[in-house]
Amino acid sequence: MYFLSITDPQNWLLAGISMLVVFSILVILVAILNIFSLVSKKQTSIKTKAVKGSTGESKGLEKASEEDKAAVATALYLYFEEINNSESRVLTISPYNSAWGAQLNPRL
Repeated sequence: MYFLSITDPQNWLLAGISMLVVFSILVILVAILNIFSLVSKKQTSIKTKAVKGSTGESKGLEKASEEDKAAVATALYLYFEEINNSESRVLTISPYNSAWGAQLNPRL
């Protein structure tokens, strides 16, 4: 059978080109992710500079307004309520024994 002969040079060429394409796409993907990482770091540093005050120090708790404190308290309250309510999304099905079920499952 001549389907996949090791001595056929076209099979080696096809395998080589396939691996070259896969590794080229991998290198391009890594380069794109590195570019996104650099852009993300620049945007984070810009946001950090915007938060700092005119003296260059971070805004402390003593300088926070009442609205900021209320927003933080509300966010924490909602976060902890979501943790406690996660169990309400779980559906528990208890078995119900009936004559019809006993015919399907003789162990009942």
